[in-house]
Amino acid sequence: MFGLFKKKTPKPEFSEIRELLFADVPLSDWKPRDATPDAAGPWNDFEAARLALGRGDTVSAVAALRRVVEVADVETRQSLQAWHCLRQLGVKPELNQGKRVLGVVLEVHLDDGLDTLAAYEDGSARYINHGGRAIVWEAKDERVSSLIASLLGEGQRVADVIGPWEEPRRPAPPRRHVRINMLTPSGLHFGEGPLSVLSADPMGGPVITAGTVLMQALIERAERTTA
Repeated sequence: MFGLFKKKTPKPEFSEIRELLFADVPLSDWKPRDATPDAAGPWNDFEAARLALGRGDTVSAVAALRRVVEVADVETRQSLQAWHCLRQLGVKPELNQGKRVLGVVLEVHLDDGLDTLAAYEDGSARYINHGGRAIVWEAKDERVSSLIASLLGEGQRVADVIGPWEEPRRPAPPRRHVRINMLTPSGLHFGEGPLSVLSADPMGGPVITAGTVLMQALIERAERTTA
């Protein structure tokens, strides 16, 4: 059911957008957005952490990143990114929060190209189609929020029985394969296999189904707003 958009020429910036879905940019590669170390907000805390790490002040870097994860209403990807950086500095989450699935990224490699769907606890979502179109979802919608919660819940069932991936994130899955990525404070958890096999798997199948339903809802709403 993935790949419903008609094919277009992919935009070059989509590859960068896709990489940011996983919230695992090394702190040394952080790109500030008009941030200053003495200002407020998560962007500035990340920049403060980067600058502190650059001068060898790990204590201040950790303190700045902790400020991000302690903000109650912080964007989910910001929280995941902060935890990624904290783990790089040797800081791990408490056991009761480490396995909590805050985001799910589905990578489905069709014959024509790669489709990527991402959904997060804060109700945001992204869909990047292999044909070169993307949906950025930030709106409040009960139906979409419910579908995102269902996808995260199915992802949680998988993450609960597997451990985090300790190596660098792999490149996109090969053709006709799907990868289910669960993003947690303790790191990336994932399962991968042929689409036909994983779709029939008792744990992987419900994740793919939930992702398909969410993707269809996002496309429906995107088409409604452009009609």
